[in-house]
Amino acid sequence: MESTDARTAPAVIVAIDGPSGTGKSSTSKAVAAQLGLSYLDTGAQYRAITWWMVNNGIDITDPSSVADAAGKPDIVSGTDPAAPAITVDGTDVAGPIRTQEVTSKVSAVSAVPEVRARITELQRSIASAAGQGIVVEGRDIGTTVLPDADLKIFLTASPEARAARRSGELKGADVNATREALIKRDVADSTRKTSPLAKADDAVEVDTSDLTLQQVIECVVTLVEEKRAAK
Repeated sequence: MESTDARTAPAVIVAIDGPSGTGKSSTSKAVAAQLGLSYLDTGAQYRAITWWMVNNGIDITDPSSVADAAGKPDIVSGTDPAAPAITVDGTDVAGPIRTQEVTSKVSAVSAVPEVRARITELQRSIASAAGQGIVVEGRDIGTTVLPDADLKIFLTASPEARAARRSGELKGADVNATREALIKRDVADSTRKTSPLAKADDAVEVDTSDLTLQQVIECVVTLVEEKRAAK
């Protein structure tokens, strides 16, 4: 029954932004699956281009080298929320892009304007091709990538709550070290000159610190359904 609803419901573009550890990916995938929408993890695309740079010996401390190489890798993102695939030059990189090496370098690569221009163009083309609508999650979706999105949501949570979740994901990671790393990344992402992590003026803010994942999903689903009903 739900798939029929998804086909007859008006297409809706949902932008979900926020820092790491707020439940963004889990929420976005679940909402997309529940409502029959496509799903795009934009962070994975930045991780993918970072992975390619590292693997190809690009000096990521040199923005001009990163800029020169930005157009070379062929990045393809799957948009099925049940199995969001990502490949670079035909290689499945869903696992390799989650390594600590890539995580520690993605902010530097993402800050290069040529990289953001390349990935933003890719994201916009994927969103415009999503016939039923799409949930796009990232850090600058509502402000830069899809400023005309039907619904913008900004997920937040306290650094403590985010670190506890992230270290749980990273099995046995030191919560304090994780918290420091998250804060450091927030600063890097929020202060970069090109498309910083920021809440759009017309975004709905949802603080997930004291909510279960299921509660966050229900909240977002309700917001999307209200937006659909109003279209």
